[in-house]
Amino acid sequence: MWLDPRAATGRPGGRPVKRRLDEDLLTPTEIAAVVRACSTRSASGVRNAAMIAIAWRSGPRLGEVLALQTKDIDHAGGTLVVQHGKGDKRRVVGFDGGAIALVERWLKMRQRIGLRHYDLVFTTLAGQPIDQSYVRHLLPRLARRAGIAKRVHAHGLRHAYAVELEREGASVTQIRDLLGHSSLAVTDQYLRRLGASDAVEFSRRREWSLV
Repeated sequence: MWLDPRAATGRPGGRPVKRRLDEDLLTPTEIAAVVRACSTRSASGVRNAAMIAIAWRSGPRLGEVLALQTKDIDHAGGTLVVQHGKGDKRRVVGFDGGAIALVERWLKMRQRIGLRHYDLVFTTLAGQPIDQSYVRHLLPRLARRAGIAKRVHAHGLRHAYAVELEREGASVTQIRDLLGHSSLAVTDQYLRRLGASDAVEFSRRREWSLV
């Protein structure tokens, strides 16, 4: 079960407090609200919306998102390449139309403000690499703006991606490959976040009668 590091001293003796499985699992509607909370009037807002869309719709880790280069994205083919995933493994993942549109909007904005010759897809407005801490602070701020009380963090977008794939019929093996996991056991841990609520719903729908 996932442990919230903020709760590490929530019990006497410093024992960690476990959060409920589905407590911070974001719904597609909530993530879309976070994307919409990015300002479309500023270059940074357009960039941030594209970053979040890729993290949600393609499932790369935060470091993998920030390391993407323009050559790694095939707009026509709808794919992006993670060149150096965990364990230095390369993988190709899908890239849907909604996310493509946001990335293309950012790339056009980038040219407009004079960032024309940088290999990285996502940079600061001065053309420098983006630090992961920027995104970690950005997401809670956007969540508050969107009126979302749940904890919103980059890895949560990856969790949501995995759960949505499972709900849409992808196999555990397919999800493992898209996430770049080393084993099915790791992928299964992701999907178990869905299990508690589904089990409750399944049992709630059962019927019986004494008559």
